[in-house]
Amino acid sequence: MSGLKREITLIGGIGQMSTTLLGTGLFMVPAIAASIAGQDMLWAWWLLIFAVCPIAFTFAALGKRYPNAGGASYFVKQAFGSRLEKAIALLFISVIPVGVPAAIAIAGGFAQQFLPSFLAQPLTAQLLVVVLLMVVNFSGSKISSQFQTGIAIGILILVGLFVWFGDISVSDSIPASLPANNLPAIGSAVAVMFWCFVGIEAFAHMGEEFKRPERDYPIAILVGCLIAGTVYYLFSLVVLKHHAFGTQELNTTSVPYLSNLLFGSGLTWLISLTGFLACFATINLYTQSLARMIWSLAREYKPSSSVARISIKGVPSVATVIVGITLALSCVFGELSNIDIEVFLTLANGIFVVIYLFAMLSAVKLLNGKGKVLAIFSTILCVLVLFSIGLAMTYAVILLAVIWVLIPRFNNTKPI
Repeated sequence: MSGLKREITLIGGIGQMSTTLLGTGLFMVPAIAASIAGQDMLWAWWLLIFAVCPIAFTFAALGKRYPNAGGASYFVKQAFGSRLEKAIALLFISVIPVGVPAAIAIAGGFAQQFLPSFLAQPLTAQLLVVVLLMVVNFSGSKISSQFQTGIAIGILILVGLFVWFGDISVSDSIPASLPANNLPAIGSAVAVMFWCFVGIEAFAHMGEEFKRPERDYPIAILVGCLIAGTVYYLFSLVVLKHHAFGTQELNTTSVPYLSNLLFGSGLTWLISLTGFLACFATINLYTQSLARMIWSLAREYKPSSSVARISIKGVPSVATVIVGITLALSCVFGELSNIDIEVFLTLANGIFVVIYLFAMLSAVKLLNGKGKVLAIFSTILCVLVLFSIGLAMTYAVILLAVIWVLIPRFNNTKPI
């Protein structure tokens, strides 16, 4: 086969987008943000959702006009040429050994809670996650999107139960004070909460596989972001009302704490399973996206190579195997080196913000009218976030500069 299968439906796309954004964030971010801003966290959510909307609209506009497995790097190519495209593509691929294994470690931690004792070891659980990723990815994008839609429904039901048994009322959903009274804390909370919406750039790689990308891809991004934002807001209400925050330990275990408080200890296994599936959904889309990025580069610059081939199910098989092997080796290295998982996540976040920034800069050049205005606003937002993450920004910018210098000035028709 020479191209990816167009199998993703609107519902499947919404499921993929929403679960990717929820991921690990649902289990940590609301409690951490509540520790920073308290009740004013609700204002932070409104501010963040308002700020993310232009980015989501801009990605939707770009994906509608340029549906391609290259994702953000393809947008950059259309605006600034092939050299910067390769630099952004390689920057995204550099997340494989840094960011994704960190998320796999979190998923493996949840998996250990329900695996048999002889498999409930950190490295074993992580490698099992990688194997499951390969199984789902080789099943094709249609099965993968259906799987993630099922996970999305499960997360919605779980949060709905938290809201119901948590006795959340309309008055709980309204901020108790004016935002002007606590702006510094609200700003700090927004900086943390921004990572709840990291994932839009990965979804950009799936546009080529929608049955109707011009119609369904933009809707999937916007509705997926809306669902994720609503779920985060509702769960934050539960966290605030039942004071499931305040210490480092409680911030990272707020979901099990609330589960024991509201449902009793009998549902611990269900919370662990839901946590695993939520994390897995995020990792799954990134695995798909990274494989498609590698395949997209091979298709354009090395079309005769094995990496550019597609399986009968429309899967870039060799590229997927490359990602899988790299993930497995990275998990082994991470476990043996004992490097703090937060270090990996911080470095990966810096890379994601840089990719967002260049996608928005591309939109400024490629879009017209209101789309250009939104892109300019989104660019300013990305710059502000980039400067707020400190060391991670330095790492990402230096890495991009090194990649840029090492890439020769090839023409589009020449191989890498």
